[in-house]
Amino acid sequence: MLKNILRKSVTTTGSNTRSNKVSGRSRSIYLIITVLGTALGLSIITHMIEFELALDFPVNISRGLEWAIDSSITWAIIEFGWFFDVISDNLKWVLGKLRDFLIWVPWPIMMGVIAITAWRLASAKIAIGSVIGMIAISSVSLWEPTMVTVAIMLVAVTIAISLGIPLGVLAARNNLSNTIIRPILDTMQTMPSFVYLVPGIMLFGLGNVAAILATVLYAIPPCIRLTNLGIRQVDPDVVEAGRSFGSSNMQILFKIQMPMAIPSIMAGINQTVMMALAMCTIAAMVGAGGLGIEVLRAMGQLREGESVIAGVAIVIMAIIIDRVLQGYIINRGN
Repeated sequence: MLKNILRKSVTTTGSNTRSNKVSGRSRSIYLIITVLGTALGLSIITHMIEFELALDFPVNISRGLEWAIDSSITWAIIEFGWFFDVISDNLKWVLGKLRDFLIWVPWPIMMGVIAITAWRLASAKIAIGSVIGMIAISSVSLWEPTMVTVAIMLVAVTIAISLGIPLGVLAARNNLSNTIIRPILDTMQTMPSFVYLVPGIMLFGLGNVAAILATVLYAIPPCIRLTNLGIRQVDPDVVEAGRSFGSSNMQILFKIQMPMAIPSIMAGINQTVMMALAMCTIAAMVGAGGLGIEVLRAMGQLREGESVIAGVAIVIMAIIIDRVLQGYIINRGN
Protein backbone atom coordinates (compact mmCIF):
# COMPACT_ATOMS: atom_id res chain seq x y z
CA MET A 1 0.00 0.00 0.00
CA LEU A 2 2.77 2.42 0.95
CA LYS A 3 4.67 1.62 -2.26
CA ASN A 4 1.58 2.36 -4.36
CA ILE A 5 1.06 5.68 -2.58
CA LEU A 6 4.69 6.69 -3.14
CA ARG A 7 4.50 5.61 -6.80
CA LYS A 8 1.35 7.68 -7.34
CA SER A 9 2.97 10.65 -5.60
CA VAL A 10 6.07 10.49 -7.82
CA THR A 11 3.91 10.11 -10.95
CA THR A 12 1.76 13.08 -9.94
CA THR A 13 4.84 15.21 -9.22
CA GLY A 14 6.37 14.32 -12.61
CA SER A 15 3.15 15.13 -14.41
CA ASN A 16 2.90 18.49 -12.64
CA THR A 17 6.50 19.31 -13.54
CA ARG A 18 5.91 18.50 -17.22
CA SER A 19 2.71 20.48 -17.29
CA ASN A 20 4.48 23.47 -15.70
CA LYS A 21 7.20 23.28 -18.35
CA VAL A 22 4.62 23.10 -21.14
CA SER A 23 2.64 26.02 -19.74
CA GLY A 24 5.80 28.08 -19.31
CA ARG A 25 6.84 27.34 -22.89
CA SER A 26 3.38 28.29 -24.14
CA ARG A 27 3.52 31.61 -22.28
CA SER A 28 6.91 32.34 -23.84
CA ILE A 29 5.55 31.60 -27.33
CA TYR A 30 2.51 33.81 -26.77
CA LEU A 31 4.76 36.62 -25.48
CA ILE A 32 7.03 36.41 -28.54
CA ILE A 33 4.06 36.40 -30.92
CA THR A 34 2.56 39.40 -29.11
CA VAL A 35 5.82 41.36 -29.24
CA LEU A 36 6.35 40.59 -32.94
CA GLY A 37 2.76 41.48 -33.79
CA THR A 38 3.01 44.76 -31.86
CA ALA A 39 6.30 45.62 -33.55
CA LEU A 40 4.81 44.90 -36.99
CA GLY A 41 1.75 47.03 -36.26
CA LEU A 42 3.82 49.96 -34.99
CA SER A 43 6.09 49.71 -38.05
CA ILE A 44 3.09 49.88 -40.41
CA ILE A 45 1.70 52.91 -38.55
CA THR A 46 5.11 54.65 -38.59
CA HIS A 47 5.41 54.25 -42.38
CA MET A 48 1.79 55.33 -42.92
CA ILE A 49 2.24 58.62 -41.06
CA GLU A 50 5.82 59.01 -42.42
CA PHE A 51 7.33 59.77 -39.03
CA GLU A 52 10.81 60.85 -40.19
CA LEU A 53 12.41 60.80 -36.72
CA ALA A 54 11.68 57.08 -36.44
CA LEU A 55 12.47 56.23 -40.06
CA ASP A 56 15.93 57.87 -40.16
CA PHE A 57 18.26 57.75 -37.17
CA PRO A 58 18.80 61.38 -36.09
CA VAL A 59 22.53 61.09 -35.34
CA ASN A 60 25.31 60.35 -37.86
CA ILE A 61 28.91 60.44 -36.63
CA SER A 62 30.45 58.35 -39.41
CA ARG A 63 32.25 61.29 -41.04
CA GLY A 64 33.81 62.29 -37.74
CA LEU A 65 34.99 58.74 -37.08
CA GLU A 66 36.37 58.41 -40.61
CA TRP A 67 38.27 61.68 -40.24
CA ALA A 68 39.66 60.59 -36.86
CA ILE A 69 40.87 57.25 -38.22
CA ASP A 70 42.40 58.79 -41.34
CA SER A 71 44.12 61.48 -39.28
CA SER A 72 45.49 58.90 -36.84
CA ILE A 73 46.94 56.78 -39.64
CA THR A 74 48.46 59.84 -41.34
CA TRP A 75 49.99 61.01 -38.04
CA ALA A 76 51.44 57.56 -37.36
CA ILE A 77 53.00 57.40 -40.84
CA ILE A 78 54.54 60.86 -40.50
CA GLU A 79 55.82 60.48 -36.95
CA PHE A 80 56.87 56.82 -37.01
CA GLY A 81 57.63 56.26 -40.67
CA TRP A 82 61.24 55.39 -39.81
CA PHE A 83 60.05 52.66 -37.45
CA PHE A 84 57.81 51.07 -40.08
CA ASP A 85 60.66 51.30 -42.61
CA VAL A 86 62.95 49.38 -40.25
CA ILE A 87 60.32 46.66 -39.74
CA SER A 88 59.63 46.49 -43.48
CA ASP A 89 63.30 46.24 -44.45
CA ASN A 90 64.05 43.51 -41.91
CA LEU A 91 60.97 41.47 -42.78
CA LYS A 92 61.76 41.74 -46.48
CA TRP A 93 65.32 40.55 -45.84
CA VAL A 94 64.23 37.59 -43.67
CA LEU A 95 61.44 36.60 -46.04
CA GLY A 96 63.68 36.89 -49.09
CA LYS A 97 66.44 34.73 -47.60
CA LEU A 98 63.96 32.12 -46.36
CA ARG A 99 62.13 32.02 -49.69
CA ASP A 100 65.37 31.67 -51.66
CA PHE A 101 66.57 28.91 -49.34
CA LEU A 102 63.35 26.88 -49.60
CA ILE A 103 63.39 27.17 -53.40
CA TRP A 104 67.13 26.31 -53.47
CA VAL A 105 66.67 23.03 -51.56
CA PRO A 106 66.01 20.20 -54.09
CA TRP A 107 62.53 18.76 -53.95
CA PRO A 108 63.57 15.18 -52.98
CA ILE A 109 65.46 16.49 -49.95
CA MET A 110 62.57 18.74 -48.93
CA MET A 111 60.11 15.86 -49.22
CA GLY A 112 62.43 13.71 -47.14
CA VAL A 113 62.53 16.38 -44.44
CA ILE A 114 58.72 16.64 -44.51
CA ALA A 115 58.37 12.85 -44.28
CA ILE A 116 60.78 12.50 -41.35
CA THR A 117 59.18 15.43 -39.51
CA ALA A 118 55.69 14.05 -39.98
CA TRP A 119 56.83 10.57 -38.95
CA ARG A 120 58.54 11.72 -35.74
CA LEU A 121 55.81 14.19 -34.72
CA ALA A 122 52.77 12.17 -35.80
CA SER A 123 52.94 8.73 -37.41
CA ALA A 124 54.23 6.81 -40.42
CA LYS A 125 50.78 6.91 -42.01
CA ILE A 126 50.68 10.71 -41.85
CA ALA A 127 54.26 10.85 -43.19
CA ILE A 128 53.26 8.79 -46.23
CA GLY A 129 50.15 10.92 -46.75
CA SER A 130 52.22 14.11 -46.50
CA VAL A 131 54.64 12.90 -49.16
CA ILE A 132 51.77 11.90 -51.45
CA GLY A 133 50.23 15.36 -50.97
CA MET A 134 53.49 17.12 -51.82
CA ILE A 135 53.93 14.89 -54.89
CA ALA A 136 50.44 15.90 -56.01
CA ILE A 137 51.36 19.58 -55.62
CA SER A 138 54.63 19.12 -57.52
CA SER A 139 52.94 17.24 -60.35
CA VAL A 140 50.91 20.34 -61.28
CA SER A 141 54.00 22.63 -61.40
CA LEU A 142 53.22 24.43 -58.14
CA TRP A 143 56.31 23.48 -56.14
CA GLU A 144 57.94 26.91 -56.27
CA PRO A 145 54.74 28.88 -55.40
CA THR A 146 54.21 26.40 -52.56
CA MET A 147 57.67 27.14 -51.15
CA VAL A 148 56.96 30.88 -51.39
CA THR A 149 53.71 30.35 -49.49
CA VAL A 150 55.56 28.28 -46.87
CA ALA A 151 58.09 31.10 -46.41
CA ILE A 152 55.34 33.70 -45.93
CA MET A 153 53.43 31.42 -43.56
CA LEU A 154 56.56 30.64 -41.51
CA VAL A 155 57.31 34.32 -40.96
CA ALA A 156 53.68 35.28 -40.26
CA VAL A 157 52.99 32.32 -37.94
CA THR A 158 56.25 32.85 -36.05
CA ILE A 159 55.30 36.47 -35.37
CA ALA A 160 51.73 35.46 -34.42
CA ILE A 161 52.93 32.78 -31.99
CA SER A 162 55.62 35.05 -30.52
CA LEU A 163 52.96 37.65 -29.73
CA GLY A 164 49.98 35.36 -29.11
CA ILE A 165 51.37 33.07 -26.41
CA PRO A 166 52.65 35.89 -24.15
CA LEU A 167 49.35 37.75 -24.55
CA GLY A 168 47.45 34.56 -23.72
CA VAL A 169 49.59 34.06 -20.61
CA LEU A 170 48.99 37.67 -19.58
CA ALA A 171 45.23 37.27 -20.04
CA ALA A 172 45.23 34.02 -18.05
CA ARG A 173 47.14 35.44 -15.08
CA ASN A 174 45.55 38.87 -14.94
CA ASN A 175 41.77 39.31 -14.98
CA LEU A 176 41.98 42.99 -15.93
CA SER A 177 44.09 42.14 -18.98
CA ASN A 178 41.64 39.38 -19.86
CA THR A 179 38.74 41.84 -19.65
CA ILE A 180 40.55 44.23 -22.00
CA ILE A 181 41.80 41.60 -24.46
CA ARG A 182 38.55 39.64 -24.91
CA PRO A 183 36.52 42.36 -26.71
CA ILE A 184 39.54 43.12 -28.89
CA LEU A 185 39.74 39.46 -29.90
CA ASP A 186 35.99 39.42 -30.54
CA THR A 187 36.42 42.38 -32.87
CA MET A 188 39.39 40.81 -34.65
CA GLN A 189 37.58 37.52 -35.23
CA THR A 190 34.40 39.12 -36.60
CA MET A 191 36.09 41.80 -38.70
CA PRO A 192 35.95 41.05 -42.46
CA SER A 193 39.31 39.70 -43.55
CA PHE A 194 39.66 42.31 -46.31
CA VAL A 195 39.79 45.06 -43.67
CA TYR A 196 43.13 43.73 -42.41
CA LEU A 197 44.70 44.69 -45.73
CA VAL A 198 44.04 48.38 -45.07
CA PRO A 199 46.55 49.01 -42.23
CA GLY A 200 49.14 46.90 -44.04
CA ILE A 201 48.86 49.02 -47.18
CA MET A 202 48.80 52.27 -45.21
CA LEU A 203 51.86 51.46 -43.10
CA PHE A 204 53.99 49.32 -45.41
CA GLY A 205 52.61 49.77 -48.92
CA LEU A 206 51.99 46.94 -51.35
CA GLY A 207 54.03 43.77 -51.04
CA ASN A 208 54.78 40.82 -48.81
CA VAL A 209 55.22 42.90 -45.63
CA ALA A 210 51.65 44.20 -45.79
CA ALA A 211 50.49 40.64 -46.46
CA ILE A 212 52.40 39.37 -43.42
CA LEU A 213 50.85 42.05 -41.19
CA ALA A 214 47.34 41.24 -42.42
CA THR A 215 47.96 37.52 -41.91
CA VAL A 216 49.25 38.05 -38.36
CA LEU A 217 46.24 40.16 -37.40
CA TYR A 218 43.84 37.63 -38.89
CA ALA A 219 45.48 34.51 -37.45
CA ILE A 220 46.56 35.55 -33.95
CA PRO A 221 43.25 35.38 -31.97
CA PRO A 222 43.04 31.55 -31.65
CA CYS A 223 46.57 31.43 -30.26
CA ILE A 224 45.71 34.00 -27.58
CA ARG A 225 42.34 32.47 -26.70
CA LEU A 226 43.48 28.86 -26.41
CA THR A 227 46.64 29.76 -24.48
CA ASN A 228 44.46 31.71 -22.04
CA LEU A 229 41.98 28.82 -21.81
CA GLY A 230 44.66 26.15 -21.36
CA ILE A 231 46.36 27.94 -18.47
CA ARG A 232 43.07 28.75 -16.76
CA GLN A 233 42.05 25.08 -16.95
CA VAL A 234 45.12 23.86 -15.06
CA ASP A 235 44.00 22.21 -11.82
CA PRO A 236 44.17 24.84 -9.02
CA ASP A 237 45.22 22.10 -6.57
CA VAL A 238 48.36 21.45 -8.62
CA VAL A 239 49.18 25.16 -8.68
CA GLU A 240 48.57 25.39 -4.93
CA ALA A 241 50.85 22.41 -4.35
CA GLY A 242 53.58 24.19 -6.29
CA ARG A 243 53.15 27.29 -4.16
CA SER A 244 53.27 25.24 -0.97
CA PHE A 245 56.69 23.91 -2.04
CA GLY A 246 57.97 27.47 -2.43
CA SER A 247 57.78 27.85 -6.22
CA SER A 248 57.88 31.38 -7.58
CA ASN A 249 55.35 32.72 -10.05
CA MET A 250 57.72 32.12 -12.96
CA GLN A 251 58.43 28.56 -11.81
CA ILE A 252 54.72 27.84 -11.52
CA LEU A 253 54.15 29.26 -15.00
CA PHE A 254 56.98 27.47 -16.80
CA LYS A 255 57.13 24.22 -14.81
CA ILE A 256 53.45 23.62 -14.00
CA GLN A 257 50.97 25.69 -15.98
CA MET A 258 52.65 25.82 -19.40
CA PRO A 259 53.50 22.07 -19.57
CA MET A 260 49.97 21.11 -18.50
CA ALA A 261 48.45 23.58 -20.99
CA ILE A 262 50.54 22.34 -23.96
CA PRO A 263 47.65 20.48 -25.68
CA SER A 264 45.49 23.60 -25.65
CA ILE A 265 48.39 25.81 -26.72
CA MET A 266 49.23 23.46 -29.59
CA ALA A 267 45.59 23.50 -30.66
CA GLY A 268 45.81 27.31 -30.75
CA ILE A 269 48.96 27.14 -32.86
CA ASN A 270 47.23 24.70 -35.17
CA GLN A 271 44.29 27.03 -35.66
CA THR A 272 46.65 29.96 -36.19
CA VAL A 273 48.40 28.08 -39.00
CA MET A 274 45.06 27.14 -40.59
CA MET A 275 43.83 30.74 -40.50
CA ALA A 276 47.14 31.98 -41.92
CA LEU A 277 46.77 29.61 -44.85
CA ALA A 278 43.16 30.73 -45.33
CA MET A 279 44.42 34.31 -45.58
CA CYS A 280 47.03 33.68 -48.27
CA THR A 281 44.65 34.21 -51.22
CA ILE A 282 43.30 37.46 -49.79
CA ALA A 283 46.83 38.61 -48.94
CA ALA A 284 47.74 38.12 -52.60
CA MET A 285 45.60 41.19 -53.36
CA VAL A 286 48.31 43.38 -51.80
CA GLY A 287 51.19 41.72 -53.61
CA ALA A 288 51.93 38.54 -51.66
CA GLY A 289 53.32 35.77 -53.82
CA GLY A 290 52.87 32.03 -53.62
CA LEU A 291 49.76 29.96 -54.20
CA GLY A 292 47.47 32.88 -53.39
CA ILE A 293 48.62 34.89 -56.37
CA GLU A 294 48.17 31.80 -58.57
CA VAL A 295 44.52 31.55 -57.50
CA LEU A 296 43.98 35.28 -57.93
CA ARG A 297 45.64 35.47 -61.36
CA ALA A 298 43.70 32.48 -62.66
CA MET A 299 40.41 33.91 -61.42
CA GLY A 300 41.19 37.26 -63.04
CA GLN A 301 41.82 35.56 -66.37
CA LEU A 302 38.74 33.30 -66.05
CA ARG A 303 40.83 30.12 -65.97
CA GLU A 304 38.66 28.19 -63.56
CA GLY A 305 40.60 24.94 -63.78
CA GLU A 306 43.89 26.58 -62.86
CA SER A 307 42.35 28.45 -59.94
CA VAL A 308 40.76 25.24 -58.61
CA ILE A 309 44.08 23.39 -58.85
CA ALA A 310 45.92 26.13 -56.95
CA GLY A 311 43.14 26.24 -54.37
CA VAL A 312 43.35 22.47 -53.88
CA ALA A 313 47.11 22.84 -53.36
CA ILE A 314 46.40 25.22 -50.47
CA VAL A 315 43.94 22.69 -49.06
CA ILE A 316 46.54 19.91 -49.29
CA MET A 317 49.06 22.05 -47.42
CA ALA A 318 46.49 22.81 -44.74
CA ILE A 319 45.60 19.13 -44.33
CA ILE A 320 49.27 18.11 -44.03
CA ILE A 321 50.01 20.72 -41.37
CA ASP A 322 46.80 19.97 -39.49
CA ARG A 323 47.38 16.21 -39.39
CA VAL A 324 51.00 16.59 -38.29
CA LEU A 325 50.15 19.00 -35.48
CA GLN A 326 47.13 16.94 -34.39
CA GLY A 327 49.28 13.82 -34.34
CA TYR A 328 51.86 15.60 -32.21
CA ILE A 329 49.17 16.71 -29.75
CA ILE A 330 47.77 13.17 -29.50
CA ASN A 331 51.22 11.58 -29.08
CA ARG A 332 52.15 14.09 -26.39
CA GLY A 333 48.87 13.45 -24.57
CA ASN A 334 49.59 9.71 -24.56
